Amino acid sequence: MKAVTEQEIRASFVNCSKGEAARLPLPRDLAERPWEDLDFLGWLDLSAPDRGYLVTERDGALLGVTLRYPSRRSGFLRRSMCSLCLTTHPGSGVSLMTARKRGKAGREGNSVGLYMCTDLACSLYVRGKKAAAPGGRMEESLTVEQQIERTRTNLFGFLDQLAP
Repeated sequence: MKAVTEQEIRASFVNCSKGEAARLPLPRDLAERPWEDLDFLGWLDLSAPDRGYLVTERDGALLGVTLRYPSRRSGFLRRSMCSLCLTTHPGSGVSLMTARKRGKAGREGNSVGLYMCTDLACSLYVRGKKAAAPGGRMEESLTVEQQIERTRTNLFGFLDQLAP
């Protein structure tokens, strides 16, 4: 992913109003992000414990979505797998992230969901730049490039469901 500006990020959101996009908190460390290792920029809203945001490049344009996830925490012994990068995490390391659909369907309350790494660091897990808990990444016969492509395909499949 190429580095993006605050204005580009705010203009990319498709499932919230322009006013909501103007008010949402952005990460303070945009300049320090490892852009070349990211398939998407994801961050959590520290002021709202059940909100996250995701911005990715698709077909030469930025696409941003607001996400919601349950704020309740699960027990440490339970493990769940992220549907994007196939990393497993104990406890609350994976959450059902839901996104409001675009347009009228979203205004009527329709949404889609996908189990994702709660920290939204899928790109870094796939590339080995961030370590998962022991047993979190299975040894695969796919190359890292193939795993990256699978992650992007899974992400785009989720985003395609947001269309009205």
